[in-house]
Amino acid sequence: MGWLMPVAARVMARARAMEPGGFALVMATGVVSVDLTQHGMLVLGKALFWLNWAAYLWLLLISTLRFIFYRDEMVSNFVAPGRGAAFLTMAAGTCVLAIQCLLVVYLPLLARIIAVWGALCWVVLIYLFFFSTMTRRVKAPFSATINGSWLVVVVATQALAVLIAILAQDGALAVREWLLFAAMSLYLIGCAWYLVIITLITYRMVLLPLVAREFTPPYWINMGALAISALAGSLIILHAPAQGPLHDLLPFVKGFSLLYWAMATWWIPLLVILELWRHVWSRVPVNYEVDDWDIVFPVGMYTVCTATLSRATGAEYLMVIPDVGVYVSFLLWAVVGAGLAYRLLHRRRDVGV
Repeated sequence: MGWLMPVAARVMARARAMEPGGFALVMATGVVSVDLTQHGMLVLGKALFWLNWAAYLWLLLISTLRFIFYRDEMVSNFVAPGRGAAFLTMAAGTCVLAIQCLLVVYLPLLARIIAVWGALCWVVLIYLFFFSTMTRRVKAPFSATINGSWLVVVVATQALAVLIAILAQDGALAVREWLLFAAMSLYLIGCAWYLVIITLITYRMVLLPLVAREFTPPYWINMGALAISALAGSLIILHAPAQGPLHDLLPFVKGFSLLYWAMATWWIPLLVILELWRHVWSRVPVNYEVDDWDIVFPVGMYTVCTATLSRATGAEYLMVIPDVGVYVSFLLWAVVGAGLAYRLLHRRRDVGV
């Protein structure tokens, strides 16, 4: 039994060192699993489904331990400028896991249970985040506060909208309309918050000094938040009733979803150029960090949203993008996963996941 003490010590160390955005691993793995499944790679999709469950339960365990034993440090991270929004990856990751339970391995009852938990996480975390941000007495300079992680607010909101829109397929007509109305409301909330937050982020990136080390992986959420918004809108279009108030709003949703998809497409070349500037021109070392999953998720989400948008708008010529993108997103997931495995196996030091 002597081996239990070292294991317990390592678990507690990982709990204490857990990064706020640790659940981005679940988000990234989940969306790549859905992507693979939708392209007929069922074995790989299911393998990532079960792997994601293991990762989610592990992260939930160390999050609980951190809340119980290191609450002051956790709260300090939550209220720290530029870090608090990343805690919403827990809500987004929970919703993505429930989506997997509907699209990868069909477990509708489990999906509904997780959906309730995900909605609760979203409500608690999003209001706590904005309350703590608004009421903070001493506020850091703007450049040290705002970054791409703030857009997890949008991603978590739209992940819940996507989940509800998918759940609406199996309900009775009255329940279906109510769920789609809820999904539509969350979709619009997410779209509105994106416009607000991306304005602040663009101001920070364009008008204030930005050194290479400050261009961190969460800035890829500039694109990912647009992609998941386009996905939510596309699902609402596909599942909306043939008549009624929601049907009347479909032209607006189609236009707005296409706008967000087009902007997501526009961001990709710029983000790639900035990555080259960071690592090639400025020679910032390429090392695994928890935030790397914030690159995998947007790339995978762009692939999934493009396939869904193609069906929602009838633009079948767009399918060439997800047909290639599925391999890109899986390769990127494998590379970042290899980085995580290397750190866990060879460095044995406190990391966020």
